[in-house]
Amino acid sequence: MTAQHEFAAWADLSAQEIVERALKELPAPACFTCSFQAEDVAVLHLLRQVQPDIPVLFLETGYHFPETIAYRDKIAGEWHLNLHNLQASISVSEQESQFGILNQTDPTRCCDIRKVGPLWEGLRGYKTWFTGLRREQSPTRANMKVAERHVLPTGEELFKISPAAAWKWDEVWAYLTINEIEALPLYEQGYTSIGCAPCTSKPTGDDLRSGRWGGRKLECGIHTFTEARS
Repeated sequence: MTAQHEFAAWADLSAQEIVERALKELPAPACFTCSFQAEDVAVLHLLRQVQPDIPVLFLETGYHFPETIAYRDKIAGEWHLNLHNLQASISVSEQESQFGILNQTDPTRCCDIRKVGPLWEGLRGYKTWFTGLRREQSPTRANMKVAERHVLPTGEELFKISPAAAWKWDEVWAYLTINEIEALPLYEQGYTSIGCAPCTSKPTGDDLRSGRWGGRKLECGIHTFTEARS
């Protein structure tokens, strides 16, 4: 029986049930990658009800909005998070000195250096990886499954779990409202998908991620560098 066949029934579970089953049935250690956007904070809230000390991996790119960093620190303090800030091997100033402003000239390379590489290293040793990904976020995520077996470039395997995959935008906000969770203040300014400041603008259409990278791409690469296996 393949991993995907085993996970087929998970599609009918609630996000809370997916979290509970994954933490009970899948191998440890588990981690959660968190950008502190609305859906990530909702999933983090669910995870902490089962495993309060789950490692929370944040990609500290050096280009985040000040509001994002302040909000991360606020939530980390109030929720006593086991926070791990993942950073590139070179600083922003070193990168710009060597290669220029890559977020303007070659954003894919910038993402590779500041996000993909650090996450690749950060995930090593973990067996189960939780995300806040949702199908509604963009066409590139429309067919994602709530649970998959993935392989890192190193050949290491881990389970990738997205409990809120089926959630709609209004469900995310309903969860935050019901649980009295304050969201990242940038949403009040009209942003719907928030990443690095130089590469984030307000949406240009119905696609929630249309404001990312000036519409030149929809993914930074951190959710495409692993290979899904059946």
